Amino acid sequence: MGKHILVPLDGSEQAHEACDFAMAEFPEADLTLLHVINPADAGYSVQASIPTFSEEWYERQKEEAQNRFEEIEAEARERGIEVEGVIEVGKPTHVIVEHAQEHDVDQIVMGSHGRSGVSRILLGSVAETVVRRSPVPVTVIR
Repeated sequence: MGKHILVPLDGSEQAHEACDFAMAEFPEADLTLLHVINPADAGYSVQASIPTFSEEWYERQKEEAQNRFEEIEAEARERGIEVEGVIEVGKPTHVIVEHAQEHDVDQIVMGSHGRSGVSRILLGSVAETVVRRSPVPVTVIR
C-alpha cells in the first residue's frame, strides 16, 4: 500500500507549488486535494453583526475549488497520477488536522502562506498551526 498525501489548497501560488512538489516527490502516492471553505471568509452583516454565509457565496467558493481541482487533475493525469478532490467547511486548521487523522494520511504537503497575506515571519498562521497540531509529518513549501 502506497503513501497517502494530503495537499490543502486555497488558491495561492504556494499551495499550487505544494501540489507540484507532492506530485514530483510522491508519484506513487494517493493524493488528496483538500479545499476548506471557511464561513468566516463570508464576511459580516453591518446591520446584524452576524455572518452573511449566503448560498451564492458558498456556491461560488465550491465552484472555484472545483476549478482548481480540475486544473490540477489535468496536470496529474499527464504524470499518470490519480488525485481526489475534497471540499469541506470549517476552520482550515481544524479541518486539515482532522482530515489527516480520520483518513489515514501519511503526510501533509502545504504552502507556507495562503492567499490572505496574513502571515508570521516564517510561516503563515494556518501552516504554523497545522505543523504544531498535525499527527503526521508536514512539509511546508515556500
